[in-house]
Amino acid sequence: MRKLLLFFSLFVAFSMHSQDYFPTDSGVKTTENTTFAFTNATIYVTHDKVVKKGTLLIKDGKVLSIGKSVKIPEGTKTIDLSGKTIYPSFIDIYSDFGLAKQSREGGQAGFRSRTRQYEATREGYYWNDHIRPETNPIADFKFDSKKAKGLIDAGFGVVNTHFNDGIVQGNGLLIALNPNSSDAYRILDTKSSQYLSFNKSSKSSQAYPSSRMGAMALLRQVYNDADWYAKGNMKNKDLSLEAFNANKGLNQIFETSNVLDALRADKVGDEFGVQYTIVGSGEEFERISDIKATNANFIIPINFTVAYDVSNPLLAQHISLGDMRKWNQEPSNLSVLSKNGVNFALTTHTLKSVGSFHKNLQKAIKYGFEKEKALAALTTIPASIIGNTSIGNLNTGSYANFIITSGDVFDPKTTIHENWVQGDKNIVNDMGIKDITGNYMLTVNGENYDLSITGKGAKQTGTIKKGDKKVTSKFSFSDDWVTITLNEDNKFTRMLGKIVNDSNLMQGDAFDTKGDKTSWSASKKVAATTSKGKPSKKDGKKEKAITVVPVSYPNIGFGNYVQPKTQTILVKNVTVWTSEDEGILENTDVLLKNGKIAKIGKDLSAGGATVVDGTGKHLTAGIIDEHSHIAASSINEGAQNSSAEVTIEDVVDPNDINIYRNISGGTTTSQILHGSANPIGGRSAIIKLKWGENAEEMIYDNSPKFIKFALGENVKQSRSTNGTRFPQTRMGVEQVFIDYFTRAEEYDALKKSGKPYRKDAEMETLAEIINSERYISCHSYVQSEINMLMKVADKFGFTINTFTHILEGYKVADKMKEHGVGGSTFSDWWAYKYEVNDAIPYNAAIMHNAGVTVAINSDDREMSRRLNQEAAKTVKYGGMTELEAWKMVTLNPAKLLHIDDRVGSIKVGKDADVVLWSDHPMSIYAKVEKTIIDGKVFFDRNEDIKKREAIKEERSKLINMMLQEKMGGAKTQVPRKRRDIDFHCDTEI
Repeated sequence: MRKLLLFFSLFVAFSMHSQDYFPTDSGVKTTENTTFAFTNATIYVTHDKVVKKGTLLIKDGKVLSIGKSVKIPEGTKTIDLSGKTIYPSFIDIYSDFGLAKQSREGGQAGFRSRTRQYEATREGYYWNDHIRPETNPIADFKFDSKKAKGLIDAGFGVVNTHFNDGIVQGNGLLIALNPNSSDAYRILDTKSSQYLSFNKSSKSSQAYPSSRMGAMALLRQVYNDADWYAKGNMKNKDLSLEAFNANKGLNQIFETSNVLDALRADKVGDEFGVQYTIVGSGEEFERISDIKATNANFIIPINFTVAYDVSNPLLAQHISLGDMRKWNQEPSNLSVLSKNGVNFALTTHTLKSVGSFHKNLQKAIKYGFEKEKALAALTTIPASIIGNTSIGNLNTGSYANFIITSGDVFDPKTTIHENWVQGDKNIVNDMGIKDITGNYMLTVNGENYDLSITGKGAKQTGTIKKGDKKVTSKFSFSDDWVTITLNEDNKFTRMLGKIVNDSNLMQGDAFDTKGDKTSWSASKKVAATTSKGKPSKKDGKKEKAITVVPVSYPNIGFGNYVQPKTQTILVKNVTVWTSEDEGILENTDVLLKNGKIAKIGKDLSAGGATVVDGTGKHLTAGIIDEHSHIAASSINEGAQNSSAEVTIEDVVDPNDINIYRNISGGTTTSQILHGSANPIGGRSAIIKLKWGENAEEMIYDNSPKFIKFALGENVKQSRSTNGTRFPQTRMGVEQVFIDYFTRAEEYDALKKSGKPYRKDAEMETLAEIINSERYISCHSYVQSEINMLMKVADKFGFTINTFTHILEGYKVADKMKEHGVGGSTFSDWWAYKYEVNDAIPYNAAIMHNAGVTVAINSDDREMSRRLNQEAAKTVKYGGMTELEAWKMVTLNPAKLLHIDDRVGSIKVGKDADVVLWSDHPMSIYAKVEKTIIDGKVFFDRNEDIKKREAIKEERSKLINMMLQEKMGGAKTQVPRKRRDIDFHCDTEI
């Protein structure tokens, strides 16, 4: 059906635009002369190849010849462009031009719709509705003349358009913006690129994926399934996978909304040998080294943040320093990308009006972006990205897509006169209209006035002042005639005149308020010049110096301008809490070298070491939080009862301020767990809280493999208003485990047999559990379910690693010991929901006394910064010794995470992850003075105080800059407080 529609639309288009092989029955068949010669122009053949006083010869919509001495055929229409400049028309390769926005079907898509949809709605396509590579917009494309005019006026000649809908969105169309032609000529390529994103389709309410990590996992599965399908292994026909495979040879364009997502997209592509072209966010400067390392081509929007209205001091307090910086630093993004060798094209994407494109680009140029690079980013680079050599240049044989300007196209004073697309002229600002802009001395009725004319072409307007007072007036300019009406206290003077002397002088007749005729004149003011002929600085406005505040890592308050380096550090005469058999060592020295604990003893020395006086202070191993939800962009993928295919490692967020707050409380390692939305959750990320480093650098090398399971009220959706997903009871939870492990056994057996098998990330993960290659950390409360999961594990021959929360662990401590499972619990939380009514603060001590390895965890971004005090509570509740209590936040969680050979205690050879405290580490008065990770000082209390003062000064500086913007008449926006998500087990993203 689509092919028939396409044929019909092209047939109609052919009828509308004359073609050589179509008969003519309405009269004599004639051939239009389409040969034009544009002479005496400055011609940019490409961004770096310029012909002065050259000739451009075009015919039939293509470039015939270009150069200084082009032979012009007889009968050619010749246009003298002396003083004018020709550029290739611009290209926007990320657009939705001519395509209607996709309407939402079946109610609100995603996690919060009233009735969740779990299954796909289409038959014969992929099992997930958000994968739509078969989408081809050719049948839906309708040339939008109004939008085309806006783009043409801005200098664009070609757009690459697509339906921006779904995770895999289908292919794009390459369109020439030629309103004088038909689609038969305008459509340059019906399959120009394949488009992808992390966003779900509005055409379906299918709940999965409900998170960023879910979208990444789904995309990986698509690649695996497409490969399986291509090898002929699927029994069914899948139109989506067929299209996906067919589109693999196209340029792959991936839309992202922030710099972290750009890096995540590149990560997925690298895993499957695909180099995406990434649509950026304008924030690339914040992680420029990481962006450069992707080796990707980028498509960059230039939609800059508007200054905030900070005139109200109370409202101004709501604006974060990061958002203030973004306003200041964004215009430098293009310059930063260019100077770092990142290849990128520009796009109008995200602009409310294409009319602001040039204004923003001119601002970026003021901030250091080179004009030659700007031209390349609009012509040759986008053409090369999509692999089309016939656009973006004026080489012989290329499309005759070019703009004619009055001068430098990136100069605010320059006028775009015409934009020729496929050899057809589009007038933007008539070349016949004189440019009369400037400042004039207007004389009439014996009085002098200041006349200022601004604008371009037919839109030139004038304002009049007498001294410092603005005079009410009307000004118009048409067909070389100037009309001015002055209104001074309801006394009108009407003037009519013409331009003489190439717009330096205007003169004509005037009629005063009594109707008496007189004359008027206006002469252009000549700018003062220096002895070298350059404009005098005393004349006109002084160019305002541009101040860009430096970028920190992360680029928010308390970020590091210089990343910490590994040091040799000698802590002298300190009380050392070893968390080993040696216990607490008084007046001891500890040497940290090459990121490791090198020596422990008395009277140590080391050449070149930074010596820290530890007298009266305490040195401990860094605190380890076995259960945390900080430093992540999403926590739950709850749209399925198993999400073993997802991993928190995909969504580690190094910009989370809670990392800094945690290291200020002595926490150096955290296991970032998936939430408890489903029985089988996602894989976890074990990270070192290396503030300022990127996500990959924070994740442990050769990290032990963990996954989150969950039991109880959350997974059976006790408080859900729209949950219809299985399971709905605790009995059902058990059956989920049995079903999935049974399937995993079958999958693993097939894989090990050597026979072909469909790679399934979910089954791969569960098979690792059965093979004791991945550990389970299970959210748990009620003893019956705790027993149930241990029995399931016994049935399938593996051991549960950790029960986390485990608030009824004291009831089953003996069975936990027998099974070999550890417990990671709260110190004194209880009664916050029904299934924790039996919780007691003695839980940790009872499990410990039964021989269970016990840790105290946070599950909370606030508690994780004071786990030292949570450990102390076990001394009060249960009589734990101080040493054993301290181990519950150091060595014991390290054992549960299988990283105790690296961290968790102060022992020679272990990682130099240590904390220097001002007092007894479990005292409520103790403060962290230094937090050291891998021998790098990531927190220093003295430096923290300096940072607070620096933040205050920087905020004041940026507020003053914004006030200057407002006073200068610039647009501002209302201050808004950024609300960060406080992630917990049940957070629904």
